[in-house]
Amino acid sequence: MTDQEYMLMALEEAKKAEVLGEVPIGAIIVNQEQVIATAFNLREKLQTTNSHAEMLAIDKANQVMGSWRLEDCTLYVTLEPCPMCAGAILQSRIPRVVYGAQDSKAGCAGSLLNLLEDDRFNHQVEVVSGVMEEASSQLLSDFFRMLREKKKQLKKQLNEDSID
Repeated sequence: MTDQEYMLMALEEAKKAEVLGEVPIGAIIVNQEQVIATAFNLREKLQTTNSHAEMLAIDKANQVMGSWRLEDCTLYVTLEPCPMCAGAILQSRIPRVVYGAQDSKAGCAGSLLNLLEDDRFNHQVEVVSGVMEEASSQLLSDFFRMLREKKKQLKKQLNEDSID
């Protein structure tokens, strides 16, 4: 399969998050052309800081592989990893990360920082960016637009209720 085909699978995971009202970010981990882990954001549902799609997928892959080392794996994620996720990627020894949309506010795979390819660490990660970028970005934009609209409607309703 191609990077685009795997990213489509990550996008399907992201859509599962969206249905739950979570920020729509999805991740999958592939080992020897087999998907060994899938995950999506669950921060709101689980109320845990580390419930990012990448972190959950890494945990699942560790269980499948029976090891903390994911040396022969590729991580596909719809949004550029944050500092926490980039650290977990480095620590798990994942050699390759493919992501869709850039994250100019928290991205640590090339946008804000590039922790994954920093040669000061004992492990570097090959980064492929922009795979299915438009679809990944659109999913996030639509989600946040919907949230803003809901807030606007709620505020309007609260104002109308206070007038009555």
